[in-house]
Amino acid sequence: MLLLVFTFLSTAIEALQVVGRDMSVVLGGTTILPCKLIDAEEPVTQISWRKEPQTDNFLTILSATGPLFLNGHDKRFEFIGNFKDSNGSLQLSNIKLTDEATYTCIFTLFPSGNVQTGIHLNLLVPPVTSLKDNRPTLGTEEVSLATCMAAGSKPPAKVQWLTGTVGEKVRPTNNVTQHANGTTTTVSTLFGVPTREINHHLVKCVVTSAAMSKEESLPFTIQIYFSPIEVTINKRSEDSFECVTEANPKAAFTWSRSEQSMPQSTVRVEGATLQFLSMTSDLNGLYQCEASNLYGRKHSYMYVHVTSGACPACWTLFGLLLFMIAFGVAALLYSYKTGKCLRTEEDTRGERSKVPTSGSPEEEEEEEAAADL
Repeated sequence: MLLLVFTFLSTAIEALQVVGRDMSVVLGGTTILPCKLIDAEEPVTQISWRKEPQTDNFLTILSATGPLFLNGHDKRFEFIGNFKDSNGSLQLSNIKLTDEATYTCIFTLFPSGNVQTGIHLNLLVPPVTSLKDNRPTLGTEEVSLATCMAAGSKPPAKVQWLTGTVGEKVRPTNNVTQHANGTTTTVSTLFGVPTREINHHLVKCVVTSAAMSKEESLPFTIQIYFSPIEVTINKRSEDSFECVTEANPKAAFTWSRSEQSMPQSTVRVEGATLQFLSMTSDLNGLYQCEASNLYGRKHSYMYVHVTSGACPACWTLFGLLLFMIAFGVAALLYSYKTGKCLRTEEDTRGERSKVPTSGSPEEEEEEEAAADL
């Protein structure tokens, strides 16, 4: 008789089926742990949930009293099933890394006993992506140009580079680190020789993961940093000059005049441009344009010499000078004509000739006597 009863119960239990399925959910999301008993003819007296590898139930649901948490209430779990439909499903929200496990759904029947199934909750963690410029400077040896990272991913993320036209001049390397919490970090570094040829070329870091709804593409423009290479001064117009150079990052320009201050009233400086507002001789001198950035500086020189043109004031002074000369000549001629100009002449024998004067006859006799002596 006991054997017949045991055989009957075993057959009944085997005929029962608890249906559930494994679930995958993204960290911080909400999911349902589905659990349903089908083909049950006996009444359900209790529904219980257990989290492996624990052996004790953490939640029990009775038809009379409802859900009961046995190890402290966790409001993230919500019973959404019912006894009438033999539905024992749970909803879990705000999912954490520690929630990943196999959950056992148990139905207790009378008099058959317990029937159960296991549901594995698979947690997905999208990576935190980043792209770093390693700031390489101009050189001839291979260095790291940029680093692309997919951190804290579950399962491991895939990282690859799309290098386009510079594919033969660069190469990627990947490194994967496993963390204690089950996540991984994938680091991909792009290497190459830092030349001006690859400077400013566009590449892309592409990250894919089962935890992401779509791939993520991170564009990156290769930057090779260098100081100003050569500085030239170009003439833009008769009174305007521009300082030009190649540098990365872009150079800042400073204009100055050697050993002299810049004449503020006649010179305007706007970035790389130097403009003379009026071409006067006070601009004369040696001008310097210096280009600089974080990696160095370089300069170039320009000598300015302005020759003054026609000047109204100068012509006025010149006319005044001619007038004074003409006036002096006229006065001299007038003196000769009136006899008021004394002049001494020497003949070829060294003797003095008589010079007419306006003196009296007595004075003339005295002068003749003195001449005889």
